[in-house]
Amino acid sequence: MNLNITGRHIEVTPAIRDYVSSKLDRVVRHFDNVTSVSVILSIEKLKQKAEVTVHVRGKDIFVESEDNDLYAAIDAMADKLDRQVQKYKQKQNDHHHDSLKHQSPEA
Repeated sequence: MNLNITGRHIEVTPAIRDYVSSKLDRVVRHFDNVTSVSVILSIEKLKQKAEVTVHVRGKDIFVESEDNDLYAAIDAMADKLDRQVQKYKQKQNDHHHDSLKHQSPEA
């Protein structure tokens, strides 16, 4: 998995980088098909914003979160991303088992 962390109007310190990577490790543990992750951390006036784009086979999952605290925004982003990845994984499993080859013929 390639992890790219970018800061807009903020310097990405090693502490922030470790915090983001630890939060994203939880998501990647649920789903193995993640090829790359792009994180953008930004400050806009009084709001801290965290955005992530996860590239998986066949789809890009985008999540963003805003909060007054950057760490709270990262936490909310990780929670949203976890739900989205689980939803995508469930869809993949459901579609995989519904192939016509495995259905019984109706007469």
